[in-house]
Amino acid sequence: MSTSPPAILHVCTRDIILVLRDQIFRLHGLEVDSTLSLDEGLKLAQARKYSLVIIDVEGDGRIPAAEKLCSEIKKHRPDQEVAFICNYRVSVLTDCPDDIIRSEFNPQAMIDGVQAILESQK
Repeated sequence: MSTSPPAILHVCTRDIILVLRDQIFRLHGLEVDSTLSLDEGLKLAQARKYSLVIIDVEGDGRIPAAEKLCSEIKKHRPDQEVAFICNYRVSVLTDCPDDIIRSEFNPQAMIDGVQAILESQK
């Protein structure tokens, strides 16, 4: 009996990064729903429980929007695991998500972070 792959929701406002990360996630056996819209990300997270919701916060000024989305998701689904994907400098500025994936533009570090979070859920 085969089990379905973990399902993640990837919310990223940068289209090239979204496509690249989605490809990397899928190559590592993850089912991915993704969106470029924070509003659509909230709707998707309300409609389905994911193994993990990943919100991109790379770049200055994105923390407040990511924190708002995280809070809205948690309000509707308190047990939803949420992680921000960001660089170290940004990640020390927030405490909203359950986890921080520090990618530093390193695809392997990103996958290692996602897999560590998914393994901790077992």
